[in-house]
Amino acid sequence: MSEIESPAPQPRGPADHNVREQIVVAAEEHFSHYGYEKTTVSDLARSIGFSKAYIYKFFDSKQAIGEAICSKTLEAIVAAVEEAVVEASTPTKKFRSMFNALVSTATDLFFNDRKLYDIAAHSAGEGWSSARAYVQRIEQILTEIIREGRESGEFERKTPLDEAVHSIFLVMLPYVNPLLLQHNLDLVEDAPVQLSNLVLRSLAP
Repeated sequence: MSEIESPAPQPRGPADHNVREQIVVAAEEHFSHYGYEKTTVSDLARSIGFSKAYIYKFFDSKQAIGEAICSKTLEAIVAAVEEAVVEASTPTKKFRSMFNALVSTATDLFFNDRKLYDIAAHSAGEGWSSARAYVQRIEQILTEIIREGRESGEFERKTPLDEAVHSIFLVMLPYVNPLLLQHNLDLVEDAPVQLSNLVLRSLAP
């Protein structure tokens, strides 16, 4: 899997991975219960049993902690997409599998861990680096599928590749972006099939 690099600022003080991971795990649990917006670093420090100053040795801000958690959350969606694409045998099937995996994985997160989903939605709204890296990876996977389809003769070649990828991504955006997906939940059962059909017709040679 191609991991989304954590865009969190480099930690102050000793680069102790175990302590950083302990803070992230504890913060993830705390945010799952109380939400990102309502939690301060002081709240987090009390719940973990560390001092606020000690947390700041490893993370510059609450956003830096949120970025680390968001990266893990979005990596899980990317991993599901990559697995679905690998298992598909043709570019057409890969595109359908990609779209289905994106929608189903993100929707599961929304209903099963709403607080963590809210962090991902917040990151998209604020343009965090973790959200931008997620979008870039999804666009990269889409580009690879379209390129493969062109090379095999399955997709048309007249439209410039970057234009085709960007246009298709705009169709998918309401279901790729966590901030937008929460407003389209009533469409998640039908949208992947119907929009995939529309996109694939446009890609026909």
